Amino acid sequence: MNIKRAKQEIKDTIEAYFLKNEWGEYEIPAIRQRPILLLGSPGIGKTQIMEQIAKECQIGLVAYTITHHTRQSAIGLPFISKHTFDGKEQAVTEYTMSEIVASIYEKIEKTGLKEGILFIDEINCVSETLAPAMLQFLQCKTFGNHKIPDGWLIVAAGNPPEYNKSVREFDVVTMDRIRKIEVEADFQVWKEYAYANGLHPAVISYLNTKKQNFYQMETTVDGRCFATPRGWEDLSTMIGIYEKIDKTIDREVVAQYIQHPKIAKDFANYLELFYKYRTDYQIEEIFKGNPDEILMKKVSHASFDERLAVLGLLISKVNERIRFAVEKEEEMELLQGTLIRYKESGQAEVSKDALELLEEVTAGLLFEEKQKKEAELLSRRQEQNYRRAGTLLETYLQRLRLEGSMDFETAFAKIKEWFEEENQKYLQMGQTAEQYLEYAFDFLEGTGLTGQEMVIFITELNSNARSVAFLQECESERYFRYNKELLFSEKREKILEKLN
Repeated sequence: MNIKRAKQEIKDTIEAYFLKNEWGEYEIPAIRQRPILLLGSPGIGKTQIMEQIAKECQIGLVAYTITHHTRQSAIGLPFISKHTFDGKEQAVTEYTMSEIVASIYEKIEKTGLKEGILFIDEINCVSETLAPAMLQFLQCKTFGNHKIPDGWLIVAAGNPPEYNKSVREFDVVTMDRIRKIEVEADFQVWKEYAYANGLHPAVISYLNTKKQNFYQMETTVDGRCFATPRGWEDLSTMIGIYEKIDKTIDREVVAQYIQHPKIAKDFANYLELFYKYRTDYQIEEIFKGNPDEILMKKVSHASFDERLAVLGLLISKVNERIRFAVEKEEEMELLQGTLIRYKESGQAEVSKDALELLEEVTAGLLFEEKQKKEAELLSRRQEQNYRRAGTLLETYLQRLRLEGSMDFETAFAKIKEWFEEENQKYLQMGQTAEQYLEYAFDFLEGTGLTGQEMVIFITELNSNARSVAFLQECESERYFRYNKELLFSEKREKILEKLN
């Protein structure tokens, strides 16, 4: 199963486990809510999807790497208490609350989220002294004498034995009480994530041509050599930062992330070519509508790998502009929702000053952001949207103060006018993204790259969920025409496969 499907399985499980009947009881009793065990090679995103799921489902997340814990911190410290049995006082050993269980209750108190995920990483690598406690935890959902609160899904993750010498196999009794999901690296799924999160085009275009290098794990005389999705993502981030500070990524830097000498060398060489093509083919000029005719002839006679690299540059520029437009749209939706609340407040509380009401809704938005941020329910992009919307509202406040005293209707009319100015910026960003797409089509058609290269261009655009949503609403006749041809071709191939 790929990581995208595993993520959806966990989200479906949350929906099923947290479903309640008319008395407020869980339809599936806590004792029947099997923990989920994710087994997969290192670096494919098992931990990362937990954070994504918690944010998307708006539930709590408590995460622990169990190999960092001792028996005492996991199940609690022993202490002696006095109990009376059959009329005689006896000394009894009890345990303080587990640090892990306590952290769940702290999370509930801090965020108010009574449902969530308890994520235990590297669960099959626990020490010998802690192994029995882990079996009890998976079987009975308790650490020592303390039970995991109802409404918390247990998800554990581990690596198969071939990746970790410390792995301990679970017995049949334990495996019969959990749901095991085996996760594998899948480049197509990762590519969707890469486009959606704006990973560096050099990384994406390289892996498009060398898919076998996306995930590699080899044992050599010098030890383990590996390349993982985590490594590619972190390297992508560093490339972007190095470009901003005008530094060069060379083979030595690549090897720090891609710890497979052959792949690191290959990518470092590709990165040099990538920068060369970006300069030689004057990509910025293409998106100003001024492509050089000599360069257009050059690319039409270039090697297939070179044409793919140029395609990657075109796709990245189009996707970048689409991303800007989509992010602005999200910001405008947040701002619009706040201004609707402002209008409703003004109609309901006619005695209040217009400026005072705007201060209240602005403070409400900032407080909402603060609460969600503390509960770790916001992605980085959502945090930025809140900040931008808050900054615009504070600008409106400042402008109203300068305008002087006025009634609510006049104030709202002015705010509506300012909002429309911002909305025009959003519409302009959308038009720019559409224009970039048209410039890309002009270049591809002008160079005669309307065959396999056009198929790749459309396929890559369709790999980005953001791009697809945007393109469905834009008016690019060529996109719809080429996309229709691609869909027809795929359908034809499937029919031929069935006939054969």
